[in-house]
Amino acid sequence: MNNAFFLVLLLFQVPATAILLARLLRGPFRHPPLQPRSPKPEQLGAVSIVVPTLNEAERITPCLAGLSRQSYEVREIIVVDSHSQDGTPELVKAAQQNDPRFRLINDDPLPAGWVGRPWALHTGFLQSSEKSEWILGIDADTQPAPGLVASLLETAVNEQYDLISLSPKFILKHPGELWLQPALLMTLIYRFGAAGEWANAPDRVMANGQCFFCRRSQLSQVGGYTSARRSFCDDVTLAREIATQGGRVGFLDGAKVLKVRMYEGAAETWREWGRSLDLKDAASSSQVWGDWFLLLAVQGLPLPMTLLLVGEVASGNSTLTALSTLGLNLLLVLIRVGLSWAIAPSYDFSQSKARWVFWLSPIADPLAVMRIFLSSIQTPTQWRGRNYGEGEGGRGKG
Repeated sequence: MNNAFFLVLLLFQVPATAILLARLLRGPFRHPPLQPRSPKPEQLGAVSIVVPTLNEAERITPCLAGLSRQSYEVREIIVVDSHSQDGTPELVKAAQQNDPRFRLINDDPLPAGWVGRPWALHTGFLQSSEKSEWILGIDADTQPAPGLVASLLETAVNEQYDLISLSPKFILKHPGELWLQPALLMTLIYRFGAAGEWANAPDRVMANGQCFFCRRSQLSQVGGYTSARRSFCDDVTLAREIATQGGRVGFLDGAKVLKVRMYEGAAETWREWGRSLDLKDAASSSQVWGDWFLLLAVQGLPLPMTLLLVGEVASGNSTLTALSTLGLNLLLVLIRVGLSWAIAPSYDFSQSKARWVFWLSPIADPLAVMRIFLSSIQTPTQWRGRNYGEGEGGRGKG
């Protein structure tokens, strides 16, 4: 390869590397991870929890148990079921026998222009008690620790947040997901920084709908979940809408209070999580593609380019441009390896069959960047058991 190629590559990667380093250098100053807390008397009945479900029988039991262990700050736990056929309602009814705070309701048929998840959450919000000052939307695949809700409530009140969502501790089991999932997670860190960063602009706010804690008055102000009704990343869409209207939004580290078992294996992780990671429903086209080119420069290219450039230099092409390009890509590879150590506390390896595969996740980075590209050019036609008309932007058929 000639020097012109290396020069073009440098001109592409140097600005992207500067942006990445600026984001990563904010990491040491981020909000500390949330800790489990005990409730205070004035928090009695302050929170209504809404859990959307559709055929979650295989994974909802730890969620129900974790929610039942929350204390008196929780007024009610509303499970909004979209007519599951796998026994999910029966598991909720069994939990209700031991904890009367559980309430099972069914949402109405999905209206045109809505995606199923925000519709279920919106239904639960409308059905919740107006005496609750806060709404916690939480997914069925989560495993809440005792003290989760009290911790959210104390943090929100003391630090004047209108919305907090949490990055959880991920439970990984199979080798394929141990290899792929951290690479996909890294695409979010490279674009938006680590959980707990301060003062992101409204259009760069991140959120996680697995644990989405919002002030009722703020949610009412934006019309509940209606602004995110067509979105397959409704959490980020709604969080950015709230931030745009002046709400204080935090995306914090919740690894000590919340675990999640998202998907079984690499194939399901690729299919289900990968198709929403582009966040195109919450961003402009220029932002989506700008982020993708950043990922290509600093995550997708460094490993293959390092291997290629080592061969070039070994074969005698040791020009200053080639050596500079090699040095930059080697630096990016080392940063990525270092970030594997940084994110390791965000994973629960206790059930992992081959934990060592996690450390090979940088090899999956080019694949993760390709997954973001594929997601960016496709519109989902199936999501969590519902079918959506192709190209309809969330017009529900299911």
